[in-house]
Amino acid sequence: MRMLVLGAGLQGTACTYDLLKNPSVTQVVLADVRVGTLPAFLAPFTGPRLEAIALDVRDADAVRAVFSRCDAVMSAIPYYFNAPLAAIAVEMGVHFADLGGNTEIVQEQKKLDAAAKAKGISVIPDTGLAPGMVNVIAQHGIDQFDTVDSVKLFVGGLPQTPEPPLGYQIAYSIEGMVDYYTTESLVVRHGQPAHVSALSELESVLFADPVGELEAFHTAGGLSTMVYRYAGVIPTMEYKTLRFPGHARVMEAIRDLGLLGNEAVDVKGQQVVPRDVFVRVAGEKLRKGKPDLVALRVVVRGTKDGVSGTRSWEVLDRYDAEHGISAMMRTTGYTLSITGQLQASGAITAGVHTPDECMPATRYFAMLAERGVMVTELTS
Repeated sequence: MRMLVLGAGLQGTACTYDLLKNPSVTQVVLADVRVGTLPAFLAPFTGPRLEAIALDVRDADAVRAVFSRCDAVMSAIPYYFNAPLAAIAVEMGVHFADLGGNTEIVQEQKKLDAAAKAKGISVIPDTGLAPGMVNVIAQHGIDQFDTVDSVKLFVGGLPQTPEPPLGYQIAYSIEGMVDYYTTESLVVRHGQPAHVSALSELESVLFADPVGELEAFHTAGGLSTMVYRYAGVIPTMEYKTLRFPGHARVMEAIRDLGLLGNEAVDVKGQQVVPRDVFVRVAGEKLRKGKPDLVALRVVVRGTKDGVSGTRSWEVLDRYDAEHGISAMMRTTGYTLSITGQLQASGAITAGVHTPDECMPATRYFAMLAERGVMVTELTS
């Protein structure tokens, strides 16, 4: 298998590392607009199997030339590039997967379904942690029941040792965090799509020590297109972010004071955007780089053979100190790699699918377990 990874950041390099650990992968091309020094965990793979190249994905001809060299493309770059890149992948007849995060772009990619089927390739957007892994687990849970009353998804990337004032460190990007906290969340209520405010409807979710009690609140994007798939079928479906207790109320106050706003204001004769100031100042303080963990819980309530019940699944993953790979990189970058490998091996049917629509859950969970990422069903 010849694989192309777009993006040499945290998730892209983790994806590359995971691909190179598979002897069936003959080569990985790691492409970015600028390729700097690669992380130490890729050093053992220096040689012909790993090629790092400069690529501007806005150059369609250059993209076509690189795509022609591979069997599958895994995109770990900003979501707004993924629609045109998916179209080029279909044109070139290569598999494509991305980390997604924007449901409108996923719906645009869905329009490529017929063309992808005609080329015999698959396109899988939204295939990281959330959306991604958590949606596959949710679908697996739904499949265990005859009828489903509610599906609740909870995911958080957290420091192993929380520090005030937010008990949080940047796991992805602070711009993404601000987006999540200022954009309404799309859920299913009373069987229909509905919008709820970010940071709202706080509840406690208890994990085993040493994680303990976490708080959960609404943020956008985690359900992806499952909202539309199950509208009119499942009465309640929602996604919430997990943080250590107290985080949401602090961020809600910051937001409600206008400090995350996009409208420029006059400050001593200068036009200043509050959000830009927050991102610059808070971003430096929250970029701690300390050992992290990922906590995930899926709770499905429904009926099987006439008996009502609730089943829950959990993932708790931690920083890999031996290789210097964060839990967020493991659960996101490795998941992207697994998806690309399944596509290239022919395990995914042709067409455009979100992970919950196409992923063979048992095999997917087994591949995660091989990497030490355990999907565990909780006993009641």
